[in-house]
Amino acid sequence: MKKQKRVMAIHDISCVGRCSLTVALPILSAAGHDCGVLPTAVLSTHTGGFEGFTYRDLTQDIRPISAHWQGLGLGFDALYSGFLGSFEQIDLVAELFATYKTPDNIILVDPVMADNGKLYTIYSPEMAKGMARLCAGADIIIPNITEACFMVDEEYREGPYDKPYIEKLLRKLAALGPKKVVLTGAWFDEAKLGAAIYDAAQNQIDYVFAPRIDGYFHGTGDVFGSTLLSGLLAGNTLAQATQIACDYVYECICITVDLDQERRYGVAFELALPGLIKKLGLIV
Repeated sequence: MKKQKRVMAIHDISCVGRCSLTVALPILSAAGHDCGVLPTAVLSTHTGGFEGFTYRDLTQDIRPISAHWQGLGLGFDALYSGFLGSFEQIDLVAELFATYKTPDNIILVDPVMADNGKLYTIYSPEMAKGMARLCAGADIIIPNITEACFMVDEEYREGPYDKPYIEKLLRKLAALGPKKVVLTGAWFDEAKLGAAIYDAAQNQIDYVFAPRIDGYFHGTGDVFGSTLLSGLLAGNTLAQATQIACDYVYECICITVDLDQERRYGVAFELALPGLIKKLGLIV
């Protein structure tokens, strides 16, 4: 049996509302990986669709946690960062990348900070510039189109998109420093929604899609990123892992719609996990 891969998941904990660590931990664990968590903040709920949520910034805990792990001699096959709780955390997470990077592991950054043309309420334009700096130290980044536009100072447009616009964003994102870019939320017609993939070293662009369902579904970006990383660690190519992630998000949305669940609580990813595990080759 192959040795388990170990992942450091650097995200917030939203205690209710399936996103961030309450999505990343179960998906990566179900995919067979040893997932260690480094919480960036603790919230009573996520920030979309809820009012009066509590928020505790965990900036001061990041260095002590890492120091303990270094004392234990821990190494990681992947580092996966998402929502950061403060501007100061950008440099702290960059330190984690420098500390734990090896020639063989993967640094995956999801620059969670914006959607639908707007920054999240707790973020500022300075945070966007900082996220761009953090992405420079990543192997792979997975921004949505809004986040991409903020990081590369490009005008945000509503879809449907055209290939010149998407591919301009891909190349400007790669110019920040990451070797590979997966740009989520790409669509050219009403029927399909997916992602554009750019391998800068090969100058190769690929597209993957799944059927498009109208509406906004909270937490799907975290579902996508966690699944994509699971696919990479299982030995898939980036294009294959991205297709697996697109298909899984689509299945999660379909189940949520069928159940008529309140969307602000996130998608019912739990009920789709058996199919994902099978697709990753863990069961037959």
